[in-house]
Amino acid sequence: MAVISCSIVSPEGELFSGEVEMLIAEGGAGEVAINPRHAPLLAILKPGPLRITMEGGEEEVFYASGGFLEVQPGSITVLTDVAERATDLDEAEAERAKELAEKELEGQKSDLDYSLAAAQLAEAAARLKSIQKLRKK
Repeated sequence: MAVISCSIVSPEGELFSGEVEMLIAEGGAGEVAINPRHAPLLAILKPGPLRITMEGGEEEVFYASGGFLEVQPGSITVLTDVAERATDLDEAEAERAKELAEKELEGQKSDLDYSLAAAQLAEAAARLKSIQKLRKK
């Protein structure tokens, strides 16, 4: 099967670099799947899982805090503020963060408090979704 070069990059450095058969990410309008010979694309990513199908069919799952997806002939680049392998995520910690953000949403005192709590809730939910995708593979 055909492959395409893929890189996942955050300010901490390159988390992944290799040849892949497919990448599935959370785009602004829903999931987007990228295969070799995909048309050039620049898309905004929402926080959530990045699923990579390696050459031979093995799947790896990563968490991205959002960012950008760039597709060029022969390459995929994911630029994100935070990227982690789903195997490195702590489910109990993500659950606690989600519960804390939900409590903060209930006790919000201003629009700023609400926006911060909503962003924290979205990030915790996206981490949990990445863990769930890892379990399904």
